[in-house]
Amino acid sequence: MSKNINILIPLPSYGFDPTEAAIPWKILTDNGIKITFSTPKGNPANGDEIMLTGKRLGIFKSLLKARKDVVGAYKLMCQSQEFKQPIRYNVIDPSDYSGIFLPGGHDKGVKEYLESSILQNIIPVFFQNEKKIGAVCHAPLLLARSKNQKTNRSVIYNYKTTALLKIQELSAYYLTKLWLKDYYLTYPGTNVENEVKSALINSHNFIHGNRPFLRDSENNSKPGFVVKDRNYISARWPGDIYTLSHGFLKMITCES
Repeated sequence: MSKNINILIPLPSYGFDPTEAAIPWKILTDNGIKITFSTPKGNPANGDEIMLTGKRLGIFKSLLKARKDVVGAYKLMCQSQEFKQPIRYNVIDPSDYSGIFLPGGHDKGVKEYLESSILQNIIPVFFQNEKKIGAVCHAPLLLARSKNQKTNRSVIYNYKTTALLKIQELSAYYLTKLWLKDYYLTYPGTNVENEVKSALINSHNFIHGNRPFLRDSENNSKPGFVVKDRNYISARWPGDIYTLSHGFLKMITCES
């Protein structure tokens, strides 16, 4: 069955979080799932270099940068044909895919992705056709901004979801603001949690979970947290990525 599953992963030209793209790619492809990447101009994307190298993270480098398993997966992903040959946003046909997986990222470069009118017009089709949707970190912002044409409300208006928590976003900002300025604030003056909440039928549909600063791993899913509601599964940050990736895999293979 997995041979017939094709998952779309759109990315910005630069700045996506390496963990949130590479680990899902590896887990899905290791299980026979076909991946199609998409970028604004059809050129290969580039992940956030600060996250990959730890450069400029100072004393918090070991805490904030991508782990060795991620760097290894990222290098493999960048060598893959699907990553080297993405399609343009404007040629995406939702009918070609079983689902869509949306990585996040906080570098200002992700605004190209989060604010894409093309993606915001395509994503509602995935929801209308009950295809599988996965999103992590900043990506629920893209869903919050994607409107159902009939209701003019967000596609996740009646869904339970999570996203990057305010406490996570501001903690990273305050730890590094002396030398990284507002690097950790994609949208200074606001935050991901508040905007996503504003798109929901009520704030109770935004689920915080617990242990927001412990990371899961391939062999330890306990720290990970996801929210699954029907055909949609979401997570908060790179520390949930293994749990989210396996949850998304299960959703697309067991429920397709």
